[in-house]
Amino acid sequence: MVNPHGGDLIWAKTKYSGEILDFSVNCNPLGTPPSVLAAAADALSRVGQYPDPACTALRGAIAQRLGCDEAEIFCGNGAAEVIFRLALAIAPGEALLTAPTFSEYEAALTQVGCHCRFHRLLPEESFDLTARILGDITPDLQAVFLCTPNNPTGRLISRELLHAVLQRCEEVGAYLIVDECFLPLATGEIGLAPLVKDHPKLVVLRAFTKSYAVPSLRLGYCVADPGLVKKLHRWGGCWNVSGVAQAAGLACLQEPDWPAQGRKLLETVRPALCSGLAALGCTVVPGSANYLLFRLPGVTDLKERAAERGILLRSCGNYRGLGQDYYRVAVRCPEENETLLRVLASCISKEG
Repeated sequence: MVNPHGGDLIWAKTKYSGEILDFSVNCNPLGTPPSVLAAAADALSRVGQYPDPACTALRGAIAQRLGCDEAEIFCGNGAAEVIFRLALAIAPGEALLTAPTFSEYEAALTQVGCHCRFHRLLPEESFDLTARILGDITPDLQAVFLCTPNNPTGRLISRELLHAVLQRCEEVGAYLIVDECFLPLATGEIGLAPLVKDHPKLVVLRAFTKSYAVPSLRLGYCVADPGLVKKLHRWGGCWNVSGVAQAAGLACLQEPDWPAQGRKLLETVRPALCSGLAALGCTVVPGSANYLLFRLPGVTDLKERAAERGILLRSCGNYRGLGQDYYRVAVRCPEENETLLRVLASCISKEG
């Protein structure tokens, strides 16, 4: 499968000929800032020039925002490219992942011959990461991957537990890679990036994709030890970030309040969507992100039913630890969420 994730509008259009509401992709419900669109459009006038291969201006602006050193920043063609380069640069023989979580970690690691172990997150604990994971971080590990808020559960990892995991990883000599790509839309915390300077085996993943709704531009980055950053540059081609994406990224950084504005809207509308899904018989995981994971027991074709009515969902059957009756939906604007609930009601009725 070329795209095991969401956003498969081409497939959806084979099911439905009208306008499609895409709830399978979870970006800032405010959309893309107009200033970012303008910066990207302006950069098109310079497509006859090669982009800066080092992303100098962008890396400097990111470092200033996060309180890091420019040498600690690596920019990539989306966070996914950074994940694959990390797997190549670290080349772990044994890694620990949670289940469920973002599938690209396992995909990248297995491509470099790494054996992946899985720490199971339990539905009866709302799929929270707990201190149980500390017992699974053993000396034979070279890497641990975590995601906060986790994808697809939307559950945050407490800062206290993250610090305990970091300490345990340092004790066994393992890298800790923490994916914070959804964090700006879930909390106002700065995250772990400032700690990288004192913890050379800590890597923090981030992206502009979700917070600024620019998935088509492909722009992610990580904060890591400068020595590892140099390795990341070697494990891939040059000019991996286009000039248009770099210009858009700089414009995003000039809109520091955009994620917070989106987060404020999400905090307002997410409870109603959660309640609406529960009223339809769904078991909803109370996440803190711009998406919700839910289970509709026994219904394994809800994605197809919804697509026939113009709604695109994310089926979560391909996540480790989840069944075919689990789904993820983005939290969008109120009227769109209401449309989603009406369509789902139709899908799961006797007539549906």
